[in-house]
Amino acid sequence: MAADTLFHRITDYANRADPYPLYAELREVRVARQEDGSYLVGTYHDIEALLHDPRISSDRRKRTVPDETAEEGLPPAFIGLDDPEHHRLRGLAMRSFGPPHTPDRIDGMHDEITRIVKDLIGSFQGKERIDVVDDFAYPLPVTVICRLLGVPIEDEPRFREWSDAIVAGIDPTPGEDPTEHPRAAAEARKAMGLYLGELAEKRRAHPSDDMLSAFAGGDSGGGDSSEGQLTPLEIMTTSVLLLIAGHETTVNLITNGILTLLRHPDELARLRAEPALMPRAVEELLRYEPPVQMLPQRTPLADIEVAGVTIPQGAPLILLLASGNRDPLRFPDPDRFDPTRDDHQHLGFGSGVHSCFGAPLARLEAQIALNELIQYLDHPRLVADPPPYRRSPVLRGPRHLLVENG
Repeated sequence: MAADTLFHRITDYANRADPYPLYAELREVRVARQEDGSYLVGTYHDIEALLHDPRISSDRRKRTVPDETAEEGLPPAFIGLDDPEHHRLRGLAMRSFGPPHTPDRIDGMHDEITRIVKDLIGSFQGKERIDVVDDFAYPLPVTVICRLLGVPIEDEPRFREWSDAIVAGIDPTPGEDPTEHPRAAAEARKAMGLYLGELAEKRRAHPSDDMLSAFAGGDSGGGDSSEGQLTPLEIMTTSVLLLIAGHETTVNLITNGILTLLRHPDELARLRAEPALMPRAVEELLRYEPPVQMLPQRTPLADIEVAGVTIPQGAPLILLLASGNRDPLRFPDPDRFDPTRDDHQHLGFGSGVHSCFGAPLARLEAQIALNELIQYLDHPRLVADPPPYRRSPVLRGPRHLLVENG
């Protein structure tokens, strides 16, 4: 088929369960201009170079045709900004999340994450069938990010509805009304931002040991006060980003992990016998079945040439991370799942200045969750393979994963 229809085929829900043959088709041409004027890039080295290229913007407002809904909700979070503003906001957020100012924030969660995982698994007793998504992979990261931010877990139904709308808004699949999902996403971001902003104001008066308190108090873990502090609006945008990103991708990582292991029973048995291999297995899962399949929001700030193709300034640029992770010019035998693989320079968490902010937390959650769950499961069997997938081609993962145990 023609390369200019690749994006349409990749985002077609009919191909959600297995987009990898289409990624292989993309790698043959390296760069593919689409019918709508966007450009796809699918090889590892090209994607890696572009992720480190200062001429590539993450700000959708830099596109030739700007986002019509951009002014309807909150301003972009730092994930959708360029340096120096991206660097400033990310640095302020990181001060309350990780090294050097709060080096023990994530490591200190190990025991609590383990307890949450064991409690969830304990609820499986007597059940012959579980849904890995609804019963395990979703409640775990939601509980963890709520604890970190200081969000009441009883409000989860409210922000789950907002989260679903926001994720639908980044779906690049064109519909009958291309503004419908982005507008709903903008409204959901605004509603969630107001909710989190109100919580932050309460923490300002009555602080506790959570990230919203650190944001609101202007003490993001200590450090150089000359770096400034987050404004109330920046607290809203940053908190929305962390709440969404803090669970959506981890749900996919855990669910894709269990699905992959059940499809590879020999490797599942090996990991049961050698749990110390799990950190390497999680890295391989991030390469083999990454929770974020593509970055659809990049824009060249000048005409650039990639593989002999000139991509014009302002054109939508879509980087297929999952395709790069299966590039045979970078990874030997890339379509084989190998939890002992030593090469962990994958694109599962992106690369460059926008590499995943929450990667250390996602790794820890996945390692604990997968180790504990595979020890519990006794002769597990997939009820449906392939399982039903989420609609999103960006955050790709099963919507349900039913497993019979015993």
